[in-house]
Amino acid sequence: MGHTGVRHAIVTGGGTGIGRAAAAALTAAGMRVTVLGRRAAPLRDAIAAGDAAHAETADVADQTGLEAALSRATVAHGPALVLVNAAGVAESAPFLKADAALWDRALRVNLLGTVAATRAVLPGMLDAGWGRVVNVASTAALRGYAYVTAYAAAKHAVLGLTRSLALEVATRGVTVNAVCPGFTDTDIVAESVARIVAKTGRTEDDARAELAKHNPQGRLVTPAEVAATIAFLCSDAAAAVNGRALAVDGGEVP
Repeated sequence: MGHTGVRHAIVTGGGTGIGRAAAAALTAAGMRVTVLGRRAAPLRDAIAAGDAAHAETADVADQTGLEAALSRATVAHGPALVLVNAAGVAESAPFLKADAALWDRALRVNLLGTVAATRAVLPGMLDAGWGRVVNVASTAALRGYAYVTAYAAAKHAVLGLTRSLALEVATRGVTVNAVCPGFTDTDIVAESVARIVAKTGRTEDDARAELAKHNPQGRLVTPAEVAATIAFLCSDAAAAVNGRALAVDGGEVP
């Protein structure tokens, strides 16, 4: 159970948004959390705020760098028995303007980064006979949205990975689940708002309302709400929840 009997959790994309909120929730649940991300400053902020114990700078799209960072974290704090794959990119473009490079980024970060991180830590979970993998997908893993074909395809793929791997490890004490947030009040949504403002000339409030209207509750989901669901899935209480895609979306997806 790690070096001191405290479970070691790793959160990719842990410096901002849902990843940062998940790190805080897992820390509050008594875990020792390593946050991993591309930029050092947000990771330092997470540690300074008490939301994490350790940080590693790496890009999940760089498999060699990612594996080295995960190895360092394991040496420092013991095998990771919890992995939250929260790193992600969301770029929008009409399908015919979404070039090969955009598709490559979408798949490399959202899908293959999740695969690489999971491959690196799963052996330690299997050795321990206990583990939790939670993939932060999206309602785009459950339905389509116009102008984000690459993102939606990658998130659908993450769901296929989740469901299939869950069956492989079902008898080994390890669960694999996905959370599927609707539009959430994060930097990614702030960027979407900025794009809408730039392209349409609408006000920022109008743009946010445009995104919020997808949610039957008429609002954006908060990172803390998604993090609370993640923390539950990482707990002992969720031992029978496996291969699920839990929507946190106010009822958007039936």
